[in-house]
Formats: sequence, structure tokens, C-alpha cells
Amino acid sequence: MKFLTVKNLTVYILLALPIAAAAQSTTTTSGSSANAIPTAVPFLNISPDSRSGAMGDAGVAISPDVNANYWNPAKLAFLENNDEVALSYSPWLRNLVPDVSLAFLSYAHKIDERNTFGASLRYFNLGSIQLIDQNQTDLGTYKPSEFSIDASFARKFGNTLSLGLTMRYIYSNFSNGAFVSGSGQQNKAGNAVSAGVSLFYNKPYGDNSVFAFGANISNIGSKISYTSTGPSYFLPANLKLGVANTWQLDDLSKFTIAFDINKLLVPTPPIRDNDGNIIKGSNDDVSVPAGIFRSFGDAPGGFSEEIKEIAFSPGVEYLYNDLLAVRAGYFYENADKGGRRYATTGFGIKYNIFQFDFSYLIASQKNSPLANTLRFTLAASFGGTGNASKR
Repeated sequence: MKFLTVKNLTVYILLALPIAAAAQSTTTTSGSSANAIPTAVPFLNISPDSRSGAMGDAGVAISPDVNANYWNPAKLAFLENNDEVALSYSPWLRNLVPDVSLAFLSYAHKIDERNTFGASLRYFNLGSIQLIDQNQTDLGTYKPSEFSIDASFARKFGNTLSLGLTMRYIYSNFSNGAFVSGSGQQNKAGNAVSAGVSLFYNKPYGDNSVFAFGANISNIGSKISYTSTGPSYFLPANLKLGVANTWQLDDLSKFTIAFDINKLLVPTPPIRDNDGNIIKGSNDDVSVPAGIFRSFGDAPGGFSEEIKEIAFSPGVEYLYNDLLAVRAGYFYENADKGGRRYATTGFGIKYNIFQFDFSYLIASQKNSPLANTLRFTLAASFGGTGNASKR
């Protein structure tokens, strides 16, 4: 249970720091510290599934599965089954609050040998909040939540390349609409739409080895606002690049090494004086296209700070007989840009058409709100490529 006054409700909404209000810390809903580049709806960049979650959040270029809807929709074109569905669940930031969670439902349908349709639903539950006014009067409880709905289309171009296009609707509700901030603005739910483009390339080489490259640009869309007449805020536009290499060790064993990098495509806030004047950096009150291009060179600290804005995810996977998988990885985010650093591990078991995956996040109990994060994924697949209709 979290407590929140009407007076600071707007701060709660606009800074997207509901966990900070609860725990007297500076943790955003994504698990980063408050020095991360600020955006609205950071839940969109939380890794949802257990497979990549066990590989240090590396998933852009690993072998395709239905959760490519999040990592790289272009990979959907290379799925081996006609239909795949998966449900993932994770209790989130449970070291700080007991009732926050992320759920992710993902589906893919192979239209023909070249084209695949994908859809997903992401739901972020922020638990219950006890609302009180400035006089500590109980105003009841409220359960804020956020969700997004995606639709993706992926198409093969030859046997090694595919491209994907994604459309997304985002809903973010931190207020029941009955409360008015100190400025007199009516709080409301935020709504936005965004698009994404993705690419996947995989090429066999040598003796039973495959090299893959992936790229995914997501959340390019309208800004989001939580007040009737107030300012609007950037979505967490994001660039993911990744490579992976898989070796067939013998008739039963495969080993994969993956490496992803991740960068937000939003402006870095400038350094301002006490009067609000910019003394270093660039104005971040710009349009979405301008913010994307500026994100590569607007850091107040120059190139060295731009490099700090890139997160790294190395991961490995060992697969035995396509039935049992063991995984591990590491995620690194610079301390000046969010500070998330953790190791991950997990496993996967396949039985008939079903697949169960589990991941566990290893981090300092004292320093990381993400320590001991668990993810669970249950997936099922139906039909094979031989049954897919051809056009």
C-alpha cells in the first residue's frame, strides 16, 4: 500500500515516479535511479519475458520466438510454427512494494511463407494507493495502471532478411480524474500512439553455425499528457541493436552468445541555473523528430556523456535437444544514467507443444530495487511451417 497526497499527485504523474513516492527513494518504475533520462511511461522498456530476461535482457538477434513482438518484430517472419502464444508475468520492484507487477501476452500467426502477423498486450499494475489530502484526511484508495496494445507485421525478403512494422496504443492512468492539482489543471489519463520499425538478418556459415543481426526502433510517436491544458512528455523512444552467434556443438547441443546495446532516442535535459536558464547542453523542449536526432549529440558533457547513455547486455544460452535450455547474462547501465547493473540466470523446459521459461535477477540487495526479480513465461505453439498456406 502506498500513500499519496492530492498536492503531490501531479508530481507523481508527470515524473513517472510512483515507487519513489512509496519508498522515499529515487527509483523509477523501470528500476532505474532518478538520474536516468526522464520519459513518460517507462514501463514500455521493461523486459517482459523470461528467456531474454535470463540472458541479461538480450533479445534483438537471438533465434525467433513469439516474444519477438517486444524485442524485434521482424523476427516473427522466421517463426517455425503457424501459431504461437505466450504469457509472461513478473512481480516488479518487490523489494520496495509488494503489489506491483507486469504481465505480457504475446501472439503470432504465420500468414504464409513470407508474412507473419503479431500482436501483444502489456499490462503494468501499480498496486493500491491510499489517497489523503493536506489535512491527512482519508480520501479512499485508487489503483493506477498502464497498458499498451501492439500490432506488428513482418515480411521475409529472401532467406536471410526480414523487416517489421509495429503500431502501438498506450494508455497510462495515474489519477481517477477527480483531483485537481495546485495549478488548477484537471488530471486525466494519458493516451498516445506510436510506431516502430525493425530488421532481422541471419546467415548460416561454416559447419552448422548461424550469425544474426537485429535492430529495433520503437515508441516513435506522439507525446503524452496527464493534464487537460498542461505540458506533454516524450515517450521512451528507443533503439536496440544486437548480434548473436549460434553453434551446433553436436547432434543434440546448441550454444548461443548474444550481445545487445540499447539507447533512448529522447533529448538529454540541459544543465540550468537557479533561474532556469540553460548554462550547458541544449533545450529539450523540442518536437519528437528533433528530439530523436538531438539525442545523439545533446548531452551536456559531450561525447563522453553520450557514450554513458548506451546500455549493454551480453548473454548466453545452451540448448539441449530443443527440450532443455540454460541461460545467463549481465545488464549494464552507467551509474550516471540510471545505474541498473545486474546478473541474470534462468532455464527453459519444453514438453510437446508447451514451453516454460523462468528467469532470476541477481543484484545487490542493498543497492538495487530489482534484486531477486522473477519472471515466468508459459508458451504454446501450434502447427508447423509445412502447414502454412503459400501465396
